[in-house]
Amino acid sequence: MCMTDPISDMLTCVRNASVIMRESVDVPSSKVKKAIVKLLKEDGFIKDYKEISIDEKQPTIRIYLKYGPLKQQVINRIERVSKSSRRIYKKVDEIEKILGGIGTAIYSTSKGIISDKECRKLKVGGELLCIVS
Repeated sequence: MCMTDPISDMLTCVRNASVIMRESVDVPSSKVKKAIVKLLKEDGFIKDYKEISIDEKQPTIRIYLKYGPLKQQVINRIERVSKSSRRIYKKVDEIEKILGGIGTAIYSTSKGIISDKECRKLKVGGELLCIVS
């Protein structure tokens, strides 16, 4: 039986597109993916995103990737941490900074999908979805 992880698929698409210097990448849309992409934009890892409809059934998110002035990648590492086979939960006092605050950890909490900085500010823990640096 084949189980798929839509969040992991999205992160893989972004990682692969970034490596080959694509301008944008399209991924199927969902509320969780939109929330993750919104955080990536807020933290400066991507240029922008917008919801488009290629076909009527499935809305799509087009993610515009960001590169440095010398065409260097802004996203060096983007990885799924909590998987369907192994969920990773952190209490608020266990949430540490990623690369001294340069990177971002994205958590699914009772307050919604938020970054590690926001978790510490709101004093909430949650499921560690992914790490971006």
